[in-house]
Amino acid sequence: MIFKRAAAKLRAQDWAAIATELAIVIVGVFIGTWVANRNQDTVERDSTLRLLSQLKSEIRVQAQQFQAFKNYMAITGTYARTAEAGWSGDATVSDRDFVVAAYQASQITGTAINTQSWASMFGAGQVQNVQDPAVRTRLVRVLSLDSSIIDVHQLESDYRKDVRSVIPGTVQETIRASCGDIFPDTGTVTAQLPDRCNVSIPPQAARDTAAALRAQPALAHELDWHRAIIASMIGQYGAYVRSLESLSQAIDHSADKVQP
Repeated sequence: MIFKRAAAKLRAQDWAAIATELAIVIVGVFIGTWVANRNQDTVERDSTLRLLSQLKSEIRVQAQQFQAFKNYMAITGTYARTAEAGWSGDATVSDRDFVVAAYQASQITGTAINTQSWASMFGAGQVQNVQDPAVRTRLVRVLSLDSSIIDVHQLESDYRKDVRSVIPGTVQETIRASCGDIFPDTGTVTAQLPDRCNVSIPPQAARDTAAALRAQPALAHELDWHRAIIASMIGQYGAYVRSLESLSQAIDHSADKVQP
């Protein structure tokens, strides 16, 4: 209809009316495009806020897993001290306790962290939708963190490999059956390790295995290095979780007002 009127006025050379009709069309297109873009921006921003809310929940889980990881490694550290006493000839450490401690000191656990999956979820566009500069800066820092430095494979030390090559497989199976990893039914993937192991090992098997361990004094030095690796990983993991918690705090105080 507009174009028919415009054609009629063009034939009548009504230039003022033609300009008015053209301006109406241009303004209408501009307003329609602006509204569509604004609606799209709102949809994308809401999507980003939902992702941030999900990330806050994940950060809480990571903090809990870090605490569980520290608890697990503290227990292996207690076993390590008993094993070290066994290698040093402490008469108060029985053969059975020495064998159990040497094995349990080699136990490791890991956590489910993968910042690459978070980075793929957000992407550059989602990050730009975060208006609060503090949240955006800390989010970029978290997404750029290298989670491989706290991967469980970092704990696959020479001690873990070598001590298990000395302890017979049947003895290892006996210890694992009674005192291996426990996965509580709480939805967490982090294992727990019993802080005491009263497993029964045949006396002759305990004596022979303890003698085989003492015949390898280098294992005690490898255990020292193993514990150093664990301490380093705990430090790196702690720094990682602090970065996550810093982001969570920024989200809590953000102008974006993300709801948990």
